[in-house]
Amino acid sequence: MDAATLCLIDEIRAAHGLHPLRSNSQLGSVAASQLASMVRWNYFADVRPSGQTPMSLVVGTRYRAHAARISVGQNIAWGTGALSTPANIVGEWMASPPHRQIMLSGEYRDAGVAVAAGLPGVVRSGAGGAIYAVEFGVRRRR
Repeated sequence: MDAATLCLIDEIRAAHGLHPLRSNSQLGSVAASQLASMVRWNYFADVRPSGQTPMSLVVGTRYRAHAARISVGQNIAWGTGALSTPANIVGEWMASPPHRQIMLSGEYRDAGVAVAAGLPGVVRSGAGGAIYAVEFGVRRRR
């Protein structure tokens, strides 16, 4: 599902004349960590209850190595039943102006995707579902 989600994002980016994103393992680890944190600590937000932001999480990885600066963005989502498919989630991001802006930013070059079964209790509706996180990034040498 991780690869399918990135593939769908890249198809949309190509339709808008943008380059595909390179899959990045450090960004993927941050995305997976974000999902685990949300489920474990029962919240749904970009910023963790501890105050850690997507940027602070990425800065703590090797993604920053040899870069003068980095820029990151994050999209998160959840869905139940048929609404938990990669196609539906990516479609919902495209329908949301802030999420769409991140996905269609020509600035980003890399992405890490994580999808996990289960939902934080704060959004659990009694139905099974999945939770998604995509970390977008770019490293600047100067």
